[in-house]
Amino acid sequence: MDRLLDRVAIVTGAGAGIGRGIARRFASEGATVVVAEINAAAGSRVAEEIRAEFGTRAEFVHTDAADKASVTAMVDRAARTFGGVHILVNNAWGGGGFCRLEYKTDTAMNHAVQLGILGVFWAMQAVFPHMRRLGGGRIITICSLNGPNAHPYSADYNAAKEAARALTRTAAREWARHNILANIICPFAVTDAFEGFRTSSTENAASAASLVAQIPIGRMGDPQRDIGGVALFLASDDARYVTGNTIFADGGGHINGVSWVPPVAD
Repeated sequence: MDRLLDRVAIVTGAGAGIGRGIARRFASEGATVVVAEINAAAGSRVAEEIRAEFGTRAEFVHTDAADKASVTAMVDRAARTFGGVHILVNNAWGGGGFCRLEYKTDTAMNHAVQLGILGVFWAMQAVFPHMRRLGGGRIITICSLNGPNAHPYSADYNAAKEAARALTRTAAREWARHNILANIICPFAVTDAFEGFRTSSTENAASAASLVAQIPIGRMGDPQRDIGGVALFLASDDARYVTGNTIFADGGGHINGVSWVPPVAD
């Protein structure tokens, strides 16, 4: 199928996990994909596999989503190389960790602001003139149930994701007149980070199993088929009348909320 044929999509943090899944799903529908990734080896690998597997254009652009100059340069390069930008997926995240609120450091909070809020803001501002020139575009921000549920021990992540959600909804309100539609996905899916947590200790394995057991559908999502499918809908013409929405692609975990209390030391 070619639902994204002739469209250029930027996916930040596309070197692994949900970002990789979305990038691959977009490519399978004909999109040209810019793999914006800080890990050069991972980003290059994903771009190469997309070209080989789907026969579409894909380019890795080394990007630090917590640095304005890097984000701006990445968008400029994408537009210059491929003639414009039709789709932006704000997915990049890295760092953080679990600890009680009273022990969160300024360094951790500042990193979350730079990457999770300002990184999204810079990318949105940078793609705006390109999307407006093309007559519209799609912005998809990957957020989290952590914020609405106020899951403990990740205040930096929770706050950044909720701020990014508000920022994206504001863009939806202001930019609808330019046919730039902005939506949010709060996913629950298999990622390298979650697998690393799950396998790091017996305690963490039990915590992860408890979390998955609370999902009504009974499993974790697949980044490409489950989360990528929702992103594809939002990026496609099928969603041309959808903006400002938060879609919980989490197997129903948001319905009654899930208890997520990872073990931390006092």
